[in-house]
Formats: sequence, C-alpha cells, structure tokens
Amino acid sequence: MRAATTLLRRATPRWARSVFIQVEKTPNPFSLKFLPSQPVKLGAETSSGFHFTKGDSESNKSPLARKLFTIDHITGVFIQQDFVTVSKNDEGAWSTIKPHVFSHLMDFFAEGVDAVSADDESTPRDTEILDTDSEVVAMIKELIEVRIRPAVQEDGGDIFYRGFDEATGLVQVELAGSCVGCPSSSVTLTNGVENMLMHYVEEVRGIENVTPAGDEDDFKLSFDPPDSPHVSI
Repeated sequence: MRAATTLLRRATPRWARSVFIQVEKTPNPFSLKFLPSQPVKLGAETSSGFHFTKGDSESNKSPLARKLFTIDHITGVFIQQDFVTVSKNDEGAWSTIKPHVFSHLMDFFAEGVDAVSADDESTPRDTEILDTDSEVVAMIKELIEVRIRPAVQEDGGDIFYRGFDEATGLVQVELAGSCVGCPSSSVTLTNGVENMLMHYVEEVRGIENVTPAGDEDDFKLSFDPPDSPHVSI
C-alpha cells in the first residue's frame, strides 16, 4: 500500500520557476522520499541513483548531499533524477528535520547546479552489459535494470548489481536509500528480488547483500521467514 503524501511548496523569486516538492513516507521510518516537480540534475544520465553516507569522502562529489549533511541527525542521502531520499538517526524528529531539507532542496533548484558531479566516463554503470559478461550475468543485469530497480525506487531506495558467483549461484547486490537499515528490507524487497531472479534465471540460487568495500558488516540475507509478507516486483 502506498503511503500517504504531503505536498509542500516554498515561495521562490520571480525569476525562478516555482517548484513543488512532494514528501512521501517509505517503508523505513528513518527515511523520507522527497519528489520535486523538476528533475534533479545529475552529472550523467543514469537510471540508478547515488547513495552518500555522512562522513564518507564520496559525498564531496555532491553539492546537494553536502548541504543536506549540515542538518543535524541526517545520516544518509540518496539522489536519483526523480527524487531525493533522506535518512536520519533515531534521535532526530522529522517535524524538525523536514523544513530544513525542504529549504535546502529549494535553494538547490534555485542555484541550478548539478546535484552530483559527473563520474569518470570509463566507469560503467552497475547494470551496463559488457562484452565480457556471460549470458547469465547479462540476464541478471537486465532484470535488475528493467524489472527490479523501478519497483525498489518506488519506495525511495535502489539496488545495485555487484557480482555473480557461478560456483554458489549467489547474486551480490547492494541496497541504497531507504532500503539501508529498513526493518522490512530483508523480508520484502530482497525476498522479491531473489524470487524474481530465481524464476527467470535457473542458475541463480540466492541473493547476497553486500556493503561497500572495507565494511565489516557484510551479511548474507536469509529468506522465507515464517508468515512474512512478500513484495510483488
């Protein structure tokens, strides 16, 4: 069921186009999805998004993320061309945080700059099918890009392909945005992902959720918990 939404608007200068920002709840109580009426300008065209964590050096390539991280209790920012997902810790209150996020977003649109600097063109997208990819890997990437990613983004998150182990049949993925730290992510989003990949690609035996390199909290997701809901993707 889609969460109820709130429509916010801030007065803008006469020379600036009026921007409406829709605020939507996500399955993660610590994340909110902000949907502006204008596309978010990225440094490169991509269907995926960019996930930043406070204190991560990667956030330096995003002027918008740097602005949002100045807000107390903000821990994560996910930027996609259609929305921005903001995550907080358990000490912050959305009633206090939302007006500041809204203000920074409106200032960003008034400035007209890119939210994320362009990546090195030599770095392929996670789901870009390469000449070196096997037929199985190509099928996995296509399913993630065409069928799975749009469904995950509906809830303010994203999923990135990180590899396939032919020996074990495990597909490695990385979650981003509202999916990070979401109490239901391992039961709903990832369970739906696993079911779809196993249905269409017989070589797939399961999903392994990984975190960025160097993080010791990598974990393998378990599936089919009793009496748990499933998400249709």
